[in-house]
Amino acid sequence: MNYWLVKSEPDAYSWDRFVKEGKAIWDGVRNYQARNNLKAMRKGDLVLFYHSVSDKEVVGYAEVVKEHYPDPTTDDYRWVVVEMVPREALAKPVTLAMIKSDERLENIALVKQARLSVMPLKQEEFDTILQLAAE
Repeated sequence: MNYWLVKSEPDAYSWDRFVKEGKAIWDGVRNYQARNNLKAMRKGDLVLFYHSVSDKEVVGYAEVVKEHYPDPTTDDYRWVVVEMVPREALAKPVTLAMIKSDERLENIALVKQARLSVMPLKQEEFDTILQLAAE
């Protein structure tokens, strides 16, 4: 199993909307590195859901239920999507400030490559964020 983090502006697509809809096609990614990360996602992988821009916090996690296929929002064959379902909201959001202040997360892509919208995580990083949410 692999672990990931995806970012979404809450005004564009929020965790609450994701939960209400029960499933999401993760579309609109137009960065090659993020696209490659989508291509690497496998069914059953777990994905942290991060509200970017305004809130700057991890609010829940999801599971990949369908691996990559062509993005239906474009005719450009280079872009792909995956499908995810929400699994659980975090007991409390884990803010970017909390992540930056935890030395166990000093090398996380969220800090090192802040603009990347789809990024891999190590299992330890994923687990650490869940621990922070439970404290």
